[in-house]
Amino acid sequence: MREVTKYGKSISEAVNIALKELNAKPEQVDIHILETPRFGFLGIGARKALVKVTLKKTPFDYGIDYLTNLVNKSGLTARVQVEERCSRLCRCSLVGKDAAKLIGKHGKTLNALQFLANRVISLNGKHQLQLILDCENYRAVRREALITLAGRIADKVMMDGRPYRLEPMPAFERKILHSVLAGNNKIRTFSTGEEPRRCITVAPQI
Repeated sequence: MREVTKYGKSISEAVNIALKELNAKPEQVDIHILETPRFGFLGIGARKALVKVTLKKTPFDYGIDYLTNLVNKSGLTARVQVEERCSRLCRCSLVGKDAAKLIGKHGKTLNALQFLANRVISLNGKHQLQLILDCENYRAVRREALITLAGRIADKVMMDGRPYRLEPMPAFERKILHSVLAGNNKIRTFSTGEEPRRCITVAPQI
């Protein structure tokens, strides 16, 4: 719910009722006074205040609207569902009969959608904000696959003594690999290239 219309004995009371229903603060909304209160004479002709209170659009809203538009244009039966939202982070999931089709090989389609949404968010926000897009618990499954991959690549690099460069990955996936391999003092990891084609390389420790 992004907009409510509420009555109150006073404008202030009507606004407070609306803010409570929207779970919002005054600075997060636009307030339009539709009717001012009138006390009348001996109660005759009296009327309450009427206000319309609308939540202001946040950077996350722009990103979610952008995603929704892309999903709708795909012709697939899927939608964007907000799972968790705070001041700097928003977690969303793609749900619906065809949602899994938007994951793509190794999550490339899902990552592309997330990347584009975050670009829109950054263009409309002043702070560091992040939207994480998931689908059918893919992120958790992918994390486990990356941990397994990290161990396999580390063994290969230590055995061959040569660097190994992985395929391009988004920053949050590279971070998982860096973190997993950080405790291995026989190898080192570093990233090269520009987003969204930035890659991680695993190399023998010098």
